[in-house]
This record gives sequence, structure tokens and C-alpha cells, in this order.
Amino acid sequence: MMASRALRGRGSLLRSIPSSATRAAVPLEARRQFSCSTRKMSSFYSSWEPEGPSVKTEIPGPKAKAEIAKLNEVFDTRSLNMLTDYYKSAGNYIADPDGNILLDVYAQIASIPVGYNNPSLIKAAQSPQMIQGLINRPALGNFPPHDWADVLKAGILKVAPKGLNQVFTAMAGSDANETAYKAAFMYRRQQERGGAHVEFTEEEMSSAMLNQSPGASQNLSILSFKTGFHGRLFGSLSTTRSKPIHKLDIPAFDWPQATFPQLKYPLDQHVEENAAAEKAALEEVEHLIKNYHVPPCAVVVEPIQSEGGDNHASPAFFRGLREITKKNNVLLIVDEVQTGVGATGKFWAHEHWDLPSPPDMVTFSKKAQTAGYYFGNPELRPNKPYRQFNTWMGDPARALLFKGIIEEIEKFGLVEHTAKVGDYLYKRLEELGGRYKGQVENLRGKGMGTFIAFDNPKRDEFLKRAKAEGVNIGGSGERAVRLRPMLVFEEKHADQLVEGLERVIKSLV
Repeated sequence: MMASRALRGRGSLLRSIPSSATRAAVPLEARRQFSCSTRKMSSFYSSWEPEGPSVKTEIPGPKAKAEIAKLNEVFDTRSLNMLTDYYKSAGNYIADPDGNILLDVYAQIASIPVGYNNPSLIKAAQSPQMIQGLINRPALGNFPPHDWADVLKAGILKVAPKGLNQVFTAMAGSDANETAYKAAFMYRRQQERGGAHVEFTEEEMSSAMLNQSPGASQNLSILSFKTGFHGRLFGSLSTTRSKPIHKLDIPAFDWPQATFPQLKYPLDQHVEENAAAEKAALEEVEHLIKNYHVPPCAVVVEPIQSEGGDNHASPAFFRGLREITKKNNVLLIVDEVQTGVGATGKFWAHEHWDLPSPPDMVTFSKKAQTAGYYFGNPELRPNKPYRQFNTWMGDPARALLFKGIIEEIEKFGLVEHTAKVGDYLYKRLEELGGRYKGQVENLRGKGMGTFIAFDNPKRDEFLKRAKAEGVNIGGSGERAVRLRPMLVFEEKHADQLVEGLERVIKSLV
């Protein structure tokens, strides 16, 4: 179905979004086009996206600069990457007010799953259910919609990780982790009291109001890993260890951090060293669990440390982590906020690990376009209402959008597609690295879909120059160039990307 057809006769909602035939403000032939080996239309929807990137002006151009100045009067623009025209963005391509069109492999910090202005999602956004969710937004804990269970089962829970059949919906990734931590604390204290049926003591209730023990559990912690990122709220920020700028001036909990294995690449040339690094990291985790002065009740870990530099560990490492947490009655929280929903060639990245038992909780957001945490143990529900609660407790409109995303993923087999395209992209990047020694260092993510990264000695300049070559790309850690394509990224886009990166490298060496 063509994108324009998806808009036709769907009511007034989103009628202002132009059809793909009229999206480009300036004809492609009038722009600076790149000589890509592959320029053809999307395999998923005809006339949906441009054939390739084109750059008309410097970025930001004059129109964008004027709008940025206007925005800066009322909104902090110092972190601005690219002022975007979302009406003209389509598929794998992001547009700006000056008519520049870039291949987007950053995708709103890994958050766009199936392309800009996806026709099926536009259709979903026009449904009566979506309209109700938007204009009559419910306080879900008190006044859930009559069909909320059906919405959850047809969407969020349809793709629940194996062994986890319940969900607590939330607002964002930080919120998902924060509420998962709360669930872990309440679960541990419930165990210590003797079960959910045991009432709170007067001392617990009165001391909680003073932020003191025993009511406020100051003798419990969450163990996280160095260079990890789990969000910027108070609890989640205490487990974030990626960059000082994230944490400066904010009070933090005295919680432990373990070393995440620092693997050496290529993996097949450093097998023994990497195995030793993972063994040492696991021993450190167990030591902290048993000896840290504020005992952990949970360990939180990313399948791939995304903000901290795209740091990987082997499935054996994570199986060892699951074994240690099980043995020591510590919960395992897997933070799939950035890795989840297909990008690694599995719907959930932890599926690569072949765990003997599932994680206790899995948090999600970003590509899901909604947020929350999955769990299976009913005792992770608090023993009383209003303990895990806020006004919204998620967003039905976003849950419906995730349902539409899941349907699109299933219709086109996008998880399997991403695994295949990822293998192709990795091979092309290997070849690129072979031609330009030292420019594509520590290439990682083989067999992990398009969740690929490499190091570059001039990373920040590399990212800046990529825009001029028609590519919007991001970084992580100190030196990593990270790739976060959408699930509709195809081999032709991989060709365009690698050719664009080669132009960047040539300009740097």
C-alpha cells in the first residue's frame, strides 16, 4: 500500500501530513546527490521514501539557523543535533527545514522502529481507539479503559520475554528502570518480613515519614556496572556510570558498581584474555553482592552498554551473572531500553544468551514507543495498592502505537530481516576497515543485527562530517561510532551508509 493511499479517506486526524509524493520541498535532481551504488525505492512501501540522501546546504542551513535562534529564546538548544522537519522525513531518511535529506542511522537515539511517517502507523494513529487514548487520557491505576487488558494482550504482552507474563507500564526508560528498582526493594523487604500477608509495623510507618530505617530501607542497594547507563531519575541515575556530566551536582545513593568486561577485538584473536576478563568481572559481582556495606537486592545490566561505548559481553558472561544472582537471592533486571524490539536480530537482545531461567524483570522503551517492565513472579506486585503508582502509569495511545509497530514487524518479518541486513552491513564495514587501517577500529556487533559500532580516532569530527556526506549518525562513550538503524533498513541503505562513511574517512586521513 502506498503512503499516500494510507492517508486517503482516514478522517481529519494527521491530514496535515503530506503524502510522500509531495514531501520533498526541493526536487532531488536540484539537490547535491551522492553517487551511491544503490539508489532505489523502499521494498516495503512504494513511493514512501527518497531513493537516497541529498544535501543542499551546510547543516544547519539558513532556515534551520533562524528557527534555532527563535527556539533558543524559550528552550535550551545546546544539545541540539539537527533541527528536523518531520513532515518531510520518510522511511530511513530525516529531513531539515533547508531541504537536506540524510540517511538516518541514529533514529532519534535508537527510538524509531519502522521508519518516519510509516503508512501503517499513520493509519493506526487515526483509529477511534487512538483518538480516545489521546483526548481522554486515563489515570490508568484508577480509571483504566474497559478494553485495557485486550490492548495489553494484543500488544505489549504479545511480545513479552519468555517466562514473563505481566507488565507494569511506565512513561520512559528512566521511569521503567526506576519503578523496577522499587519493585525489587519492596520484594526484598517483603521476604524479610515473612511474606505479603505481614502488616507493616508502627515503627516502619513512622520512620518512613522521616526517611529513616526501618521504614525507609537505607540498607539495600541496586548493583550496576561501570560505564552503564540506566537513566537520569534519582534511583536510575545512581546506577548510571557512563559520563560525569550525567551525574554532576545530583545527590546519589551509595550503591555498588562492578567492572563490565572490557573485551578486545577481534574476538577470535583474544579468546583467552576476554574469558579471563569476564571471569574476573563475575567474581567482582559476587564479591560485591556478599560484602558491599549496602547489600544489593538486584543487579541491573544492559545486554550491550549503549551510552557507555557499545560494550559487549559474551552469552556465557550473562549466563554466569544469572547463576550468581539466583544463588544469592538477588534479582536480575535486564535493561532492554535501547537493545529491545528487534535491533539485535532477536526481539529481545537477552534471547541471544540462552539463559537457563529468565530474568526477573526486563525494562523497555525507545523503539517500543511506550515503556515499562515485564515480570513473571506475582510476588513482584506490591502487597498493597498505591505503592507502585502514579497518575498516568503509562499511556494507552503509546501502547496502541506499540501494537501497530508489532503488527508491522510481524507483517514484514523485520526481526529476521534485521539479522540478515546486519550480517551484510558488518561484512561491508569489515571490508571498509581493511581498506583504511585505524579508521574502523574494534568493530563489534557481529551476529547482533544492525546493533553495530566501531571506534574512530577522530570520532567527534567524524560524526560532524558525516552530515555533509548525507548521513546522520551518533556516537557513544569516548571513541565509538554507533549504528542504530531502523528495522526497515535494507541492504541498499547499508551500501549508501558505507559509501558515505568512506567519504568521511577520506576527508579525515
